[in-house]
Amino acid sequence: MDVQESRTDTEHGGEPGAGTGGEPGADHEYLALERELSVFLRRARASSGEMAREVHPDLEPAAYGLLVRLDEAGTQRATGLAGYFGVGKATMSRQLRALEDLGLVARDPDPADGRASLVRLTDEGRDRFRRVRDARRARYRRKLAGWDRAEVAELARLLHQLNAGSES
Repeated sequence: MDVQESRTDTEHGGEPGAGTGGEPGADHEYLALERELSVFLRRARASSGEMAREVHPDLEPAAYGLLVRLDEAGTQRATGLAGYFGVGKATMSRQLRALEDLGLVARDPDPADGRASLVRLTDEGRDRFRRVRDARRARYRRKLAGWDRAEVAELARLLHQLNAGSES
């Protein structure tokens, strides 16, 4: 290991190679971030599956995020949703068709472009989604009861910053 690699590790609060799995010059902050995000994402996927099933037993876990987006942003074009989630048009079309078959979303003609359609939550879809969302928020409140509201706001801000950086 050269002097620069040693300095880089110790400048970041550790011994050379400490906490990095022995990788010389590795930034332990980024390795810690990777580890924590992996755990967080695994738990989030499991949680999304549970929430999706609470909305409807046949709802795919990935489709829950579509309900979140439609509730927050309102009526959207399928292409806009595909872009927002970073998936292809075919994937989005399949997920929307499944939601439509379950009666959770509907498509209406786009008045600005007769070839396109706009996707919206149905009343049933909105009611089912909001019931589950409210229960999820109550779980967040319980899990984070020991946190100061400013800490919760800071976590939300940092996650937003991370997500916004991922869009480009």
